[in-house]
This record gives sequence, C-alpha cells and structure tokens, in this order.
Amino acid sequence: MAKQIFIQGVTRDGKTFRPSDWAERLAGVMSSFRPGGVQPGSHLSYSPWCFPTVVNGVKCVVCSMELREADPMAWDFVVNFAKDNNLEYGEACLMPDEKDTGSRPAPG
Repeated sequence: MAKQIFIQGVTRDGKTFRPSDWAERLAGVMSSFRPGGVQPGSHLSYSPWCFPTVVNGVKCVVCSMELREADPMAWDFVVNFAKDNNLEYGEACLMPDEKDTGSRPAPG
C-alpha cells in the first residue's frame, strides 16, 4: 500500500505549474502539521508529513498518509490544492537510497 501522495508541478494538460516556488510555498503552509504538533521553531522546517522534492526534474510535494490520519482537514487542503490547480498527483512510496538513514527523503 502506498504511504504518500506525490503532487507534481505539471498540470493535467502537460504545462509546468507556476509560480516556480509553488512546492516550497505549499509545504511551508503545511509546516505546522507534524508529529507532536507545533513546536517552537517548527515553522523553520518542513513537516515530515508534507515536504517539497524534485523527482525526475519535476518539482513535487510529497504528502504522507499519516497527515490524513492526524488531521483530515489538512489532508483535504493539500489534495484539494492539487485538484483545484489541475495538477497531476498519485499514490506512491518513497524509497530511500542505500546511503539514506531514513531520517530524510531520498533525493529525486
């Protein structure tokens, strides 16, 4: 079973989504949704449940199914962002590379 959804910075008609920092903005909005809730300084880092990355040269936001369990309204916000902006998205699972310790997403 997939553990994340990947929202790609490409619309369903194949156009690159703008602005170019959309992934960082979306993940920044979601930074307070994290295990244990908001902590001092948590706004300075992305949530492990919702973070930007690049996959095959395409900006993406990876959103963990754990967010859906912890806060269904936050999950709906992210999914509706993708739908409202006609972005490609789908379920997948990040695979850490062999050097990864599991503490951060594997590079795309």
